[in-house]
Amino acid sequence: MSKLHVTTKVNGDTVEFLCDPRETLLDVLRDRLGLTGAKEGCGTGDCGACSVTVDGRLVCSCLMLGAEAEGKEIATVEGIAEGGALHPLQKKFIEYAALQCGICTPGILVAAKNLLEKTPDPTEEQVRYWLAGNLCRCTGYDKIIRAVMDTAAEMREAS
Repeated sequence: MSKLHVTTKVNGDTVEFLCDPRETLLDVLRDRLGLTGAKEGCGTGDCGACSVTVDGRLVCSCLMLGAEAEGKEIATVEGIAEGGALHPLQKKFIEYAALQCGICTPGILVAAKNLLEKTPDPTEEQVRYWLAGNLCRCTGYDKIIRAVMDTAAEMREAS
């Protein structure tokens, strides 16, 4: 099967790659572009460990084909830090110890950042709903929710 040539933007940078038409975006990110932050937890879109944004929309990269990235803007966990400085979400996750094994953390960070971009003053219910597609077997979610809520408050104060 012939490879497809794809041009897209990942974390603000234009990238080109060749991929098999059946290859997932997750596999392209990890194997072709060396962006290993997104993890394959389930391969069926149930766990959220591979969450990225595509044109501002939260998606499970294990469910999207790499070829579908043509002309799109993709944001991964690698693009969250700003110029070498941790994003407020990343700082709060550390402060609240909202991570343990780290498999789910990249997807949760991408999802939480996406939420805060759309809803700067979310309720706890909104945070829980938004992150419902991200499964974590280690933390019990409370620390994650508190970290996101505190980040939202801090970011509102800063702006």
